[in-house]
Amino acid sequence: MSAFLSPAPFASQALQRLAAMPRFCLGHMPTPLQPLQRITSYLGGPRIWIKRDDCTGLATGGNKTRKLEVLLGDALAQGCDTLISQGALQSNHARQVAAAGAAAGLKVHLVLSDAVPNRQADYARLGNIQLCRLLGAQVQVVPGDSDSDALCAQLAQDVAGQGAKPYVIPIGGSNGLGALGYATAFAEIATQMNALREPLDAVVLATGSGGTQAGLMLGAALMQWSGQIYGVSVSPDYALAAQRVGKALDEASALLGLSKKIARSVPLLVDEAFKGPHYGVPNAATYQALELAARQEGVLLDPVYSGKGFAGLLAACAAGGRLHGMRSVVFLHTGGTASMSAYSEVGATAPWA
Repeated sequence: MSAFLSPAPFASQALQRLAAMPRFCLGHMPTPLQPLQRITSYLGGPRIWIKRDDCTGLATGGNKTRKLEVLLGDALAQGCDTLISQGALQSNHARQVAAAGAAAGLKVHLVLSDAVPNRQADYARLGNIQLCRLLGAQVQVVPGDSDSDALCAQLAQDVAGQGAKPYVIPIGGSNGLGALGYATAFAEIATQMNALREPLDAVVLATGSGGTQAGLMLGAALMQWSGQIYGVSVSPDYALAAQRVGKALDEASALLGLSKKIARSVPLLVDEAFKGPHYGVPNAATYQALELAARQEGVLLDPVYSGKGFAGLLAACAAGGRLHGMRSVVFLHTGGTASMSAYSEVGATAPWA
């Protein structure tokens, strides 16, 4: 595979549409691309790089910043004055929506479900939910089995009845419009790897609501890239994870006037081996990944998303893994360390010798 990636000839019109879409600047781009030299040596496989989208700058950063730049651009273009969205109690997305609303001068309503079992009392008051409230969002906590889509729709009706103009953002910001933020991000990664004269063989990330992986796949298709976008599912429902990626990808490609065939030219890969027992519940592989990144590279991951994604990266790049024979692999750090205070058990093991 060539180390030098550039847009495919057919992509010019799609890229013009993408560039013309309204955006509201929220992040510090481009984010750094950092070599993980000690972990590369530890695994003895491909050169591993980490794309630091935890450094986007919006309220402790994270991948939702790129999606929200496009979504808020659309909301403001429509004259909306209120954002409504949803997530779990420790939702990184919800925290970033709250911050984006504050930056844009919009009111924010969040429906947060108590969906993670067997957590301590601090889980419901520290970390992301604490920051959501600090950032001025109105937070409604609901049971984990609630229909949050219906609750957000009803909330939008109520808000509109009071004279406001609401804009409903789906979970994770993962519709076609939100996914476009990561079509642009793939080009950013490719540009950085080109500047380093490094080949780009695979991108690994934690996959939840699916929009980030969908956007990367679309960006890769626009460059006729033949590598792997390797999603590590954080949800126990593999079929739902793959369905979410595919749906967001189809919606995003339609917005750019591309056929599904072109958009899906990059294979849809979702690995469910590192999802753990439940969404938001780490397992031994997650804890090991968190400790390895922290103690070998000084990089902080989170126990809900990037820790599980990094566990998948470690296994895939180790001897016998599906990425072991590759040259260079990029791990996308999606942020999330704001939730760490809600997981007091992280870091409790003795440091490695």
